[in-house]
Amino acid sequence: MRILVTGGAGFIGSHLCRSLLADGEEVICMDNFFTGHRKNVEALLDNHDFELLRHDVCTPLALEVDQIYHLACPASPIHYQRNPARTVQIGVQGTLNMLNLARDANARIFIASTSEVYGDPAVHPQVESYNGNVNPIGNRSCYDESKRCGETLAVSYAKQYNTQVRIARIFNTYGPYMGSGDGRVVSNFICQALREQPITIYGSGKQTRSFCFVSDLIKGIKKLMASSYSLPINIGNPIETTILELASRIIELTNSCSKLEHKDLPKDDPSVRCPDISLARKTLDWNPEVSLLAGLQTTIGYFRKVLG
Repeated sequence: MRILVTGGAGFIGSHLCRSLLADGEEVICMDNFFTGHRKNVEALLDNHDFELLRHDVCTPLALEVDQIYHLACPASPIHYQRNPARTVQIGVQGTLNMLNLARDANARIFIASTSEVYGDPAVHPQVESYNGNVNPIGNRSCYDESKRCGETLAVSYAKQYNTQVRIARIFNTYGPYMGSGDGRVVSNFICQALREQPITIYGSGKQTRSFCFVSDLIKGIKKLMASSYSLPINIGNPIETTILELASRIIELTNSCSKLEHKDLPKDDPSVRCPDISLARKTLDWNPEVSLLAGLQTTIGYFRKVLG
């Protein structure tokens, strides 16, 4: 198949491109390099089944493709809050352009949504039927609400045009090829620990997250794409970890002398985050397999090489 991956030079997108090429697919990696990096896919450029296309999803394009994995969007607060109006444009106009492409090419499309659609949840763990608790005008709303709108657009195209859509609500994901300055908690803590800098804890550190290793995520979204399920589905690891526990484990694994440094908790930062993946287990026969210990060891090894 001929498959388009938007945001293909990003953290998750580059892993997906490698996985699809390993399956023998023809891959078009599209990225404008706003948060993605050419170095993430440079090793793929000699593969005759791989094409790198520099293009902004907010600009329409015409391609003949069989499938689209739409991942393009800044996904960490440090990036999506830098230009919130642009983030909304990417999440809405960019998704609309890709849905139009899927409709016109009669291609199946995967929409990368996010656990952020649940906001600061009042239901725990988060199940797909929960509509969320999102502040529509908060600092995080440019990302949260544009992703919620993206889901609305996808479901609307499925109803109105019979477009084949697949929607994953992706929870915290980590692994090699994360950016060292992207603001995500795992990469932040690892880089701070390796540099012997203070580990930045926002608030008490008792807030929880659930960390899914990137290889598990890739398996999950590929299973979803191959399935007939067309409504949003949670993809993530259901094992909760507090931010303090994560910091402690990373300090131990890196043999770092870093100390904890507490800062004020940003407004609307969720106190808990954990997916109910019963639907993914039942519908996709998918379950994450990589332990946090194994995943952190691999990710730390990657950053040791990156940071020199």
